[in-house]
Amino acid sequence: MTHTLDDRTETLRELLERQFREHTDQLTELTLLSRQRDHGGHDPDTLRRLIEVAQQGIADTAQALRRMSEGTYGVCERCGQDIPRARLEILPSARFCVPCQQRG
Repeated sequence: MTHTLDDRTETLRELLERQFREHTDQLTELTLLSRQRDHGGHDPDTLRRLIEVAQQGIADTAQALRRMSEGTYGVCERCGQDIPRARLEILPSARFCVPCQQRG
């Protein structure tokens, strides 16, 4: 069975939505731990960094979902070329193609 572009895009959308939920759940859990007197046994600096990572994950996936709804998903924000499907499957929230990402 061959997959159409729409099937693959829908698969990526589902992956992004799942990642968004996972980051949101993680942020909720970490926030609750940060409010505990002993921080749930975590070092406060480590906990703060984990919260930042979860927040960034939420932002990245939300931006990717927004690009999907706008029709710009999968297009490099720097050069305007298509981001290869294989890259999107590995990093669904990718904003840049590999050459542009490497340029910084």
